[in-house]
Amino acid sequence: MLCSVCWFRLSAGDDFCGIRNTAFHAGESVTYTVFYAVAGIYVNAGTASFSSSLERLNNHPVYHITAQGTSNNSYDWIFKVRDKYESYFDTGTLQPLKFVRNIDEGGYKKYENITFNQQTNTAITTEGVYKVPPCIQDVVSSFYYMRNIDFNKYSPGDKIPFKMFLDNEVYDLYIRYQGKETVKTKYGKFRAIKIKPLLLKGTLFTGGEKMSVWVTDDANHIPLRFESPIAVGTVKVDMMQYRNLRHPMTSLISW
Repeated sequence: MLCSVCWFRLSAGDDFCGIRNTAFHAGESVTYTVFYAVAGIYVNAGTASFSSSLERLNNHPVYHITAQGTSNNSYDWIFKVRDKYESYFDTGTLQPLKFVRNIDEGGYKKYENITFNQQTNTAITTEGVYKVPPCIQDVVSSFYYMRNIDFNKYSPGDKIPFKMFLDNEVYDLYIRYQGKETVKTKYGKFRAIKIKPLLLKGTLFTGGEKMSVWVTDDANHIPLRFESPIAVGTVKVDMMQYRNLRHPMTSLISW
């Protein structure tokens, strides 16, 4: 489920490569409710969460991000989801050093453990050593990179590219900036930035630019809502709880 939020390329020299973290800090956690709809009727189908901590990996300071997605037990018979993703990335450059994916989506199971060497531009998996370009991202690190983009530098329709390594392959992806608007979620009404990520085809999503994402129009850039058609029906994911943000949630207009 979360890898369907597999997004975001950049090459050395692009602004994206030089981004520094101003959007989040260790201890932040954000929780989402997953709604599924057929014929316009939405039901609570699951939960998703993101949490961050500050750790050391090979004596190197890293952010350890844990992202999990779970379908509710009552809907497991339709499509059971038990996903867990972990990314360990450099606190200064936000470049990934280690990535772990352990998923179960409708019976499709996958375990992946990747070590990134940013000096040699390689990714080491259980299946071999792969050459990767500078500024490569994993599924989760790209998500946090996105939060640090200065969207004021872009015009509606602009693409913001990046490269991501997954399943032993390098993917050229992008997010398309759509502009700013007001969005009303289950949590409240927000000033928001709208983007469309280019998705990889997966077990839930067909790929392409079919998903819309709204993030807070403030310094946190927390995703507020993901919405996309799937094979049957529509899925909508709304932010429902947050803790220990780096900045005040100034984008919130009303509850």
